[in-house]
This record gives sequence, C-alpha cells and structure tokens, in this order.
Amino acid sequence: MIELQDVTKRVGTVTHIKPTSLKLKAGEFNVLLGATGAGKTSLIKLMAGLDPMASGRIFFDGEDVTRMNTQKRRISLVHQFFVNYPHMSVFENIASPLRVAGVPKSEIAGRVEEAADLLQLRPMLNRKPSELSGGQQQRTALARAIAKDSRAVFLDEPLANLDYKLREELREQLPELFAGRGAVVVYATSEPEEALMLGGHTALMDNGAVTQFGPTAEIYRHPANLTAARVFSDPPINAAEITKAGAEAALPSGASWPLEGAAAQLPDGRYTVAVRPHRVLPTRAGERDVALKGTVLVTELSGSDSSAHFRLGNVDWVSLSSGVHPYEVGEDHTFFMDPTHCRYFGADGARVA
Repeated sequence: MIELQDVTKRVGTVTHIKPTSLKLKAGEFNVLLGATGAGKTSLIKLMAGLDPMASGRIFFDGEDVTRMNTQKRRISLVHQFFVNYPHMSVFENIASPLRVAGVPKSEIAGRVEEAADLLQLRPMLNRKPSELSGGQQQRTALARAIAKDSRAVFLDEPLANLDYKLREELREQLPELFAGRGAVVVYATSEPEEALMLGGHTALMDNGAVTQFGPTAEIYRHPANLTAARVFSDPPINAAEITKAGAEAALPSGASWPLEGAAAQLPDGRYTVAVRPHRVLPTRAGERDVALKGTVLVTELSGSDSSAHFRLGNVDWVSLSSGVHPYEVGEDHTFFMDPTHCRYFGADGARVA
C-alpha cells in the first residue's frame, strides 16, 4: 500500500499539489483522473521520488520513503512517450533494470521471457526499438515494468500516443497483466471512459487537489460535488441553475419537472442541476422525459454516436446519442432529458440530492 499524508508540492510561490492524503492499495488499479494540468503527473512524481515535496510524508507498505531516493523505492514508471534505450535490443531493454538491481543472470532470462510472453513480444526480443511499431515500443516499456517486480508501478497516460485499436487492446489487457503481482498500480488518465473500464478505485483531480476518492463505479454514480461530476464526464456534464418551488424544479428556459425523493425534500430556493449528455436525447425515450427546446450550435459525428451542442436559455448543453440525426446548425430542436438521472448541487457545489 502507498499512503500519502498531507503531501504538498510547490514551485516557487505556486502550489502544484494541495494537501493530499490517500491510501492506494495493491491488487487493483488506482486511477488518477483529471484534465491536463490537474496535477496527475505532479502527484506521480512525488510518489516516485522524482520531485521534492514541500510538506507531508509518503509510506510504502508502512515504510517511510519520504526522503528515500527513487532507486531505493523500487518503482517502475511508464510514460505516454515510448521511453526505450535505442541501442539495446528488446530483450536488453526489458532486462536493464534487473541487471542494475543485481538480479542473477540465470534468473534474468526467465523473467524477461515471461514478461515478453505476456505482452506478445517474444518474436521481437532481438530487435531494436527503431524496428518496432509504436504499440510494440510501448509494450516493451510495459514489459520492463512487469519484469522489474516493483513495489509500485506508475503508468502516466501510457496509451495516449497509440492509435485507437492498440489503445483498446492494451486497455483491456492491463488489469490482467498486473493482477496478482503484489504491486500498487497507479494509472493516470484524462479519459473518464478509461477509468470506468479499468475499475478499481479512482481519485478525481482538479487544480492540484483530489476532489473525491473511492470505488470507480461508485464515484461515477454518486459524485460528491459538482467539480467531481464535471471531472467524471466526457463530453462535459450539462449543468444549469434551477429554481425549486414545492416539489417542482424549473429552468430559466421555462422547462420544469416534478421532483421526487431527497430532491423533493430540499428547501425551496436555487440549486444547480447536472445531467450527463447521454441522458439528453434528440427523441423521447420515456413518458417522464422533460422537453428542452434549444438552438443547435455545433454537431459532431463520432463512430456510431451523434452529439449536438445547443443553447438552452443562457447556457450551452450537449446531447449525445446513438445513430445519425439530421441536425441543422442554427435550427431550434427539442431534446428530451430523463429527470431520474439528474443530480442536484447546492450553492457551495456539494451534492444535495
């Protein structure tokens, strides 16, 4: 387990990591999810011992490693860029940390071949990195991390520079590759879908702070605050101010719907409603759907999905749906929102229902 106790990082007068306390367990993926600049790489560098902390302490399996150098922490780090030694064969690239660690020569070959087999690199062991595709180079870097038998493995957006097909293949394989190895695996990504596929636990990061941490699926379903909801949504979550009066919520645009459960029990007043784009559709899906009339601003087609950005009153929302829809930019279109998937937040951003 890796435990961070009030860890901070500052560069000059700028705080890059705000006081952060986390417990990251072995045996499952620990995902750092946030936009570019949220602090994911900075936090990984602190845990890896690559950057100095301003304050706080870090423990590996109960051992205080706060002032321990990177080599003694027994960690592996895989970046989004293909970091391999160009003059070495694939075999030697995978074996290099084992030789540095003084692993007996008789053991090195077996560990290299085991890692190569896991990542389908056995036929490439005698090749140089320049003879490999981008996917094979990243597989080599991952094999080196597996063969090293580290206490902690840090994967900093390792699939970002691969093509879509390779990204999908490796994303599915990664949890299996590190399963049962006893290492704490920390995976940084800016893609909510990737976090959901990897499972485990997720720390949502925004502006150098962890806004929520817990089981990935639980955080997705129950964001603790509006910032967390925004981090865990791609396209961005739709949000707008509503007025609650009695058991009814109303948008400034005039659309309204009945409230149930905890939302209906809230004091009357103003709140923020948030709903993910795939719950706002161009056609009615259920009897309780709320009609939202908006002006289409931008349309996009991605694979089998269509999205439309539209102006709803004084805010811009997004609809994401399957299939191809005949939107026209500038036209008024009626979209339909499922209110059972709405989340409600107070003036301070905390979720209230």
